[in-house]
Amino acid sequence: MASTSPSSLSPPEVPMELHISNRQKLLNCLRQHLSESSRPLHCFVLLQGGEEQTRYCTDHIELFRQESYFAYLFGVREPGFYGAIDIATGKSILFAPRLPADYAIWLGEIKPLSYFQERYKVSMVYYTDEIAQVLVDHYKGSGKPLLFLLHGLNTDSNNFSKPANFEGIENFETDLTTLHPVLTECRVLKSDSELALIQFANDISSEAHVEVMRKAKAGMKEYQLESMFLHHTYMYGGCRHCSYTCICATGENSAVLHYGHAAAPNDRILEDGDMALFDMGAEYSFYGSDITCSFPVNGKFTSDQSLIYNAVLDAHNAVITTMKPGVSWVDMHKLAEKIILESLKKGNLLVGNVDDMMVERVGAIFMPHGLGHLLGIDTHDPGGYPKGVERPKEPGLKSLRTARQLQEGMLVTANGSKNMTKVPRKTWEIEAVMAGGPWPFS
Repeated sequence: MASTSPSSLSPPEVPMELHISNRQKLLNCLRQHLSESSRPLHCFVLLQGGEEQTRYCTDHIELFRQESYFAYLFGVREPGFYGAIDIATGKSILFAPRLPADYAIWLGEIKPLSYFQERYKVSMVYYTDEIAQVLVDHYKGSGKPLLFLLHGLNTDSNNFSKPANFEGIENFETDLTTLHPVLTECRVLKSDSELALIQFANDISSEAHVEVMRKAKAGMKEYQLESMFLHHTYMYGGCRHCSYTCICATGENSAVLHYGHAAAPNDRILEDGDMALFDMGAEYSFYGSDITCSFPVNGKFTSDQSLIYNAVLDAHNAVITTMKPGVSWVDMHKLAEKIILESLKKGNLLVGNVDDMMVERVGAIFMPHGLGHLLGIDTHDPGGYPKGVERPKEPGLKSLRTARQLQEGMLVTANGSKNMTKVPRKTWEIEAVMAGGPWPFS
């Protein structure tokens, strides 16, 4: 990359060993689970990848992004695939769609099966119309082959994952309850290879946020700043997808948690005196980031803006300092609430006893959304409420995306945490960067 480039980054190579390790992790956990319940290992995991979708009844094909559990295990970027893992032998099998000859005219070269075997580092590859026969041929147990299919509730969306379906599935035994909790738990704790991709997604997104911060001016449209972010992460980071719909909110829009959707499309004109809240994160090779920056459009904080901003920043810093294995997510949320309430009281915006406010859940007025979430292949990565972890019912707390205790590997280290975001946070840092100063500071 030339020294004149606005980016110091370039997209890293993605080792397929990452997905091999993910499959091995699942194998180890499933084998242990089956052994503890005295169940045989002669069975298969079978997942169905995502399908291309057209826009309603038209022939316009939406940009495809792989289903997340399938991406986790196989890293396959093409639609229409299935994947199997032989639990007894550990062998992995991909099933590719058999494409018609005219695919080559419209959509490019029809790759041989050997291409997918080499690219995705699996034991063998067949066509999807061969699933039933191949699984029967590889089955070494007695009776009907058993398939572990993916079916379970995503506690962030309240949607269920879709179990694989194929012609001939009626000739197999199927288990719809075992795989989902085991595979979800595998995704909760990240490997070093996964963390490296998440770090890159954070690095390029951090850089893009700083670019936006520097170029924001009164009179611009919110979507112009969204486009700057998208351009930077795609141009210099190779990030074709975002982790979620960009939230580019200014003025009163900043109080709307998921502003930026089709009915509120980041189209307000920035005004001098506005605070901006930009919540945007790029996705790289399926792995995501999630970064929010708040700053005054004119580059200078007023005393009122500083009061509110620093209340949130102090809570943010306290949580990061407190994070370590064994700490309760609920307790961290309450810590953030308490610091915000104390700051607002000190600024004469609230009157009364902060402990009483905590009991009465006053903090839920300012934090109705709950503190944070797990992050990985999905912005709200699954695993927040496994069996045995109950969702709190009090205002504010009921919106928490998990109530677990932190474990090493949840982007949390053995003795604390690592902040993977690299953007100016203190008010003076933001003002300096918006005035043209360098970032990061040397």
